[in-house]
Amino acid sequence: MSLAIDMVADGAMSVNGAFLAQLGASALLVGLVTGGADAVALLLRLVSGPWADRTGRYWTFTIIGYALTAVSVPLLAVAPFAGGAGLAIASVLLILERTGKAIRSPAKTVLLADAAGAVGHGKGFGVHKALDQLGAFLGPLLVAAVAAAVGVYWPAFLWLVIPGAAAMLMLFWLRARVPDTSVFRPEPVEPEPEPEPDSPAKAARVDTPRVTFVLFASFAALTTFGLIGFGVITFHLEDAGLVPLPVVPLVYALAMFVAAFAAPATGWCYDRLGPRTLLVVPVLTAFVPALCLSGELPLVLVGVCLWGAATGVQDSTVKAFVATLVPPAVRGAAYGRFAVFQGTAALAGGTVAGALYGNVPLLSALVVIAQAVAFVLLILVLRRRDAHL
Repeated sequence: MSLAIDMVADGAMSVNGAFLAQLGASALLVGLVTGGADAVALLLRLVSGPWADRTGRYWTFTIIGYALTAVSVPLLAVAPFAGGAGLAIASVLLILERTGKAIRSPAKTVLLADAAGAVGHGKGFGVHKALDQLGAFLGPLLVAAVAAAVGVYWPAFLWLVIPGAAAMLMLFWLRARVPDTSVFRPEPVEPEPEPEPDSPAKAARVDTPRVTFVLFASFAALTTFGLIGFGVITFHLEDAGLVPLPVVPLVYALAMFVAAFAAPATGWCYDRLGPRTLLVVPVLTAFVPALCLSGELPLVLVGVCLWGAATGVQDSTVKAFVATLVPPAVRGAAYGRFAVFQGTAALAGGTVAGALYGNVPLLSALVVIAQAVAFVLLILVLRRRDAHL
């Protein structure tokens, strides 16, 4: 299901910056729209996550969110024919597609966390991410094929109706077969005796997980900021004329191909070596802006591979670690709060990248500093977690 819907979402994402540029957008506007769309996809989870927890209607939220993506992306084909309003229409539709992701993601992640508990969270999230990324790889290939055949992007959006419809059919079928995924959760463990009200043990038990969660969320925010958003990268490919029009989605497909391998590989390492595996994320991210916004295509492709690897780890193994920091009953809300950090960083990263598009050295320096801080934060998280355990 995720494979099919990601063909739709990432098919559009593979050319969003270039498509907006063709409609007359500047680098700053592309950064604002694509970064803002990513922020919406994350920030709205603060509402959708707790709401899903309160109602328990995880399948309903998942269905509504997927439907928004399946409908909004094909409608992008209207934008080139809307005259002066085309840029605004495309921007709204891109944000609407990410709104669908915000609605579904916390609920879908809870469903996934239930199922993944039976095989190991690292492996479960990693395998899911691999299939997810396979869809994110095939979608851009479809867009590239159509763009190569007709010379423009908009007909490709219409072709994405097919995987969108397939995703919705699979979703309803899966909902009918597995109405309650909580049956996959392991048996609850008897709680330890509660410490005395004012004892140091109770204070550590209450405060340490909360502080650790905030520190880890800050780490994820800084690494998200460093990834700058792929919309700015596709804008750069179009603006600098580094590749022909049909090749732009293929560059995104390359990133997704790398992510598809990085996710399960780090998931495997996570289950065996623990969360120290995540120390690789800021190291990869630190080089992304300088390489991806280079004027030399080989350097851009290397940067795109690093972007894909960091994204694969961040979208799978990072979430797996969050699942170990909070109890199952509040995971939807926790993923929502976690997304606030990432959403704010996504908006900041896209905006800063767009504003500093003409000054890549300064942008690169800011990202390197941010990743150094992220590295230190993760070390603190690991120490606090080890001390608490």
